[in-house]
Amino acid sequence: MNSTFSVKMIQILGLLICLTLPSACESEGAASTEEPVVQWRFAIEETIGSVQHQYAIKFKELIETRSEGKIEVTIYPYGTLGTSDQITELVDMEVIQFAMASPGHLGKLIPEVQVFLLHFLFSDDDEINNKVLNEDPKLQETFDELYARKDLKLLSIFSEGWQVWTTKKDIQKPDDFQGVKMRVMTTPLLLAAYEAYGASPTPLPYSEVYSALQLNMIDGQENPVFAIQEMNFYEVTDWMIFARHAPFITTAVTNREFFNSLSPERQKLVLGVVSDLNGYILDVQKQFNRERLNLIRKNRPKLNIVDELTPEARIAFREASQPVREQFIEMTGEDGRQLLEEIKATIKEYERKQTPASSTAQD
Repeated sequence: MNSTFSVKMIQILGLLICLTLPSACESEGAASTEEPVVQWRFAIEETIGSVQHQYAIKFKELIETRSEGKIEVTIYPYGTLGTSDQITELVDMEVIQFAMASPGHLGKLIPEVQVFLLHFLFSDDDEINNKVLNEDPKLQETFDELYARKDLKLLSIFSEGWQVWTTKKDIQKPDDFQGVKMRVMTTPLLLAAYEAYGASPTPLPYSEVYSALQLNMIDGQENPVFAIQEMNFYEVTDWMIFARHAPFITTAVTNREFFNSLSPERQKLVLGVVSDLNGYILDVQKQFNRERLNLIRKNRPKLNIVDELTPEARIAFREASQPVREQFIEMTGEDGRQLLEEIKATIKEYERKQTPASSTAQD
C-alpha cells in the first residue's frame, strides 16, 4: 500500500469514526434489554442518481422496513470514501458493511471476475443475462467460492446496461481504434481488450474522465448510457456508438466474517432483500438508460449516435476479441477456463429455453 493510499485511508477512517460515534457497527455479541439501532454502511462506486444509487436506496428502504427500524443504513456515494479500490479495502477492514465492487477494479483482487469484461460473451437478451447471473445455482456456487477466497460474501451480480463507446471519432471497425486513447478501468483484461483492437488503453479514475476528455488526454471511454449522461461525457465527445460488446456488470458484496457474525434471522433478511432487488434493478437500469438517452438527444441534438454496428462490423470485432479469452485463461488458469466454459454453456442453455425469436449468445 503506497503512502498516498495510506494517508487517504486514515482520513476516511477518521471521518467514519466522527460520523458514527457513539454508535458502533454491527456486532451481534452480548444481548441487552433494549437493543440499540444498528448502523450499517453501504458504499457505491457511482454518484447520486445512478443505477447503483437506486439499488442502495431500495436496499436501505427494505432493510429498515423489514427490521422494523432496528437497522439503519447509510449510503456513501462515489468519492465520499475514496476510490473503488479504497472502498473494497474498507469492506475488508469491516469499516463499512456493504459495497459495490465492479470487476473493472476487483479483477486485480479476484482475477476470475474479469470474465465479465470479455467482449461478445453474453447474450443480447438482458433477461437471459440476468437469469444466468442470479438464478443458476452452479454458477452461484462458483462465484461464491471465488469471492470467499478473499473474505468477501457475494450478495448479487447485476447488469447496469450495455457499455456504450463515446469517442472523438467514428468507430465502425477494429482498425478505427488504431492509436485511440481509450479510457479503461484499472484491470489487466480491459487493457488487453482494447489493445486487441489496436487502441491505446489508458487507465483513469472515473472522476477524472470528463476533464481528460476535455483536455484531449484521452479520445474515448465506455460506460452505460445513464453514466454517460450523469457525468456529461457526451458533452466532450462527438460520437456515441452502441456496439453491444459487453454489459456493464457489477456486484454487491459484504465482508464474509461480518455476514457470518449476523444472527440467522438477519442473514435471512439480507439475502431476502438482495433476492428481491434482482428483478427490480433490471427494470431500473432499463428505465434509466432509456430516459437518459432521450436527455442526451435533447441536450445535444447534433451528437453522432450510431444505434448499432453492421453485422459485418460485429463479426470483425468479435473475431478481434477472441485472443483476449486466451489471455484471460493465462491469467486465471484452470479455474478461469472452467468458469468461462461454464458461463458460455449456461447462456446457451437459457437461450434454448426461450422462444425461437429470442436473441442468441454473441459467442
